[in-house]
Amino acid sequence: MQITNIIIPILVLFIIVYGIYKHVNVYDEFIDGTLESFDMIRHIFPCLLAMILGVNIFLKSGLIDLIYYIIKPLFILIKVPIDVFPMMIMRSISGTSTLAILNNIFDLFGPDSYSGRLGSVIQGATDTTFYVITLYFGSIGVKKIRYALWAGLFADLIGIIASVIVVKIYFGY
Repeated sequence: MQITNIIIPILVLFIIVYGIYKHVNVYDEFIDGTLESFDMIRHIFPCLLAMILGVNIFLKSGLIDLIYYIIKPLFILIKVPIDVFPMMIMRSISGTSTLAILNNIFDLFGPDSYSGRLGSVIQGATDTTFYVITLYFGSIGVKKIRYALWAGLFADLIGIIASVIVVKIYFGY
C-alpha cells in the first residue's frame, strides 16, 4: 500500500478529531461549507464559460497557424525549436492544453530533447494568465481589470524569454 493512498483519509480523520476536540459540530460545518460553495460557483461559472468560449474561438479561427508561419523564420534565426511555439501562445490561455502540447513534444522528441526541456521550463516559468484573471477577478466581481492583464502577459513573455536563455545556457543548445 502506498502512502499516497492514505494521506487524504488521514487528513480527513485529523480534521474530524480536531473538530471534536474543539467542540465543533464537524458535520454541520461541512454542510455550511458546501452551501457556501454553491454561491461561489454561481459567481465563477459565467466567467469561466466566457473564457472557454473565447479560447475555443481563438483555437478554431486558425489564428495560431497564421502566427506560426509568420514567426517560423525568427525561430530558425535564433535557433529555437518551433515545436514549442504553440506552448508559448497557449500557456497564458489554458494550462491543460499546454500540458497536452508538452506531452506531445515528449512523445515526438523525448523529455531530454531541446524541445522537451524548453517546453518543461516554459511550463514552470509562465502562468495561465487569462484563467487566473478570469477566476480571481470574476469570483469577486471585478469587471475592470486595469493593467493586470497586461502585467500578467508581460510576465509570461519575460518567463518565455528567460526560459529560452536558461535552457540555452544551462543545457548548451
